Amino acid sequence: MILNLDKNFNPFKDKSVIEFESFTFSGGEPHIKILSPISAEQKVVVTHRIQSFSDFGLLLVAVDALKRMEVKTIDAFIPYFPAARQDRVMVSGEALSVKVYAEILNSLGLNCVVVYDPHSEVTPALLNDCKTISNHSFVEQVIADINEEVVLISPDGGALKKIYNLTKALGGLEVIECSKVRDVKTGAISDFKVYTEDLNGKHCLVVDDICDGGGTFIGLAQELKKKNAGKLFLAVSHGIFSKGLKGLSTYFDKIYSTDAFKTLQNTEHFSQIELKDLV
Repeated sequence: MILNLDKNFNPFKDKSVIEFESFTFSGGEPHIKILSPISAEQKVVVTHRIQSFSDFGLLLVAVDALKRMEVKTIDAFIPYFPAARQDRVMVSGEALSVKVYAEILNSLGLNCVVVYDPHSEVTPALLNDCKTISNHSFVEQVIADINEEVVLISPDGGALKKIYNLTKALGGLEVIECSKVRDVKTGAISDFKVYTEDLNGKHCLVVDDICDGGGTFIGLAQELKKKNAGKLFLAVSHGIFSKGLKGLSTYFDKIYSTDAFKTLQNTEHFSQIELKDLV
């Protein structure tokens, strides 16, 4: 059985959906009441698209409610793991935020925690009994939709291991490595480098796990065009798009994402592939 805490998100086909009611008290505390009968022997998968600590709190109280119904086996599917980008302390005074979330989940004694295309190896290392789902089938569908020959673009050094695993899974597509310089105190990016002399009009697919404001990809797109890139495409597993899609669409012929973070409407220049067709 599956408990989709975001009722607009159902990543698994052919599972019985658990009915529930939820609300937030005036003091800000999330609350849940599970309505469907569940036997103690039934495995339950709890899913949520976590965009705030309140969302995380709803997941926690949902697990408690299930345990009070004596459900013995509980999995969590958290496609976008919160604070995954805060996976190391860059300057004194910062928290290792991803460890905070992981330790809270570990305390629940879940059977398994599943994460979609984690930002780094730190998240699955911190979580007990963690399973990850790669972005391979997502990018495969993106390439099929583009229907033109592309080279894969790795936006920075942190993405290299994943993109070489990706190209191996997809049959050996050419990879172009890139890098950026970031001020660890301010987060500002000052420089981009594309490690090839001339792209000779090749179409480029930039692949990464997260797009927040999009500034990184706009800066990279500008450098790719300086190296004579053809069409530009962007595929990100977790599309936050905090500044919208308009700026990115100026540089990219088409942008692709999954619904791991939120649901967006498809347009001429944007396509969202649902996780239920990938996992």
